[in-house]
Amino acid sequence: MAMNPFQFLQEVRQEVAKVTWPTWKEVWVTTIMVLIMVALAAAFFTVADLIIGTGVKWVLGIGR
Repeated sequence: MAMNPFQFLQEVRQEVAKVTWPTWKEVWVTTIMVLIMVALAAAFFTVADLIIGTGVKWVLGIGR
């Protein structure tokens, strides 16, 4: 079923008008929260990698 491009654009505009857009404050707070969680996850996985790597080296006897 082919749709008229003008009708499609009109429907898109109607749907976009229904969207509740976040405020700049909400965007910044969410961005900061994401960056903090990324930093915490990076720190956790770095420490976990070091511990697991040390354990593997110790078990294999290649770390002295």
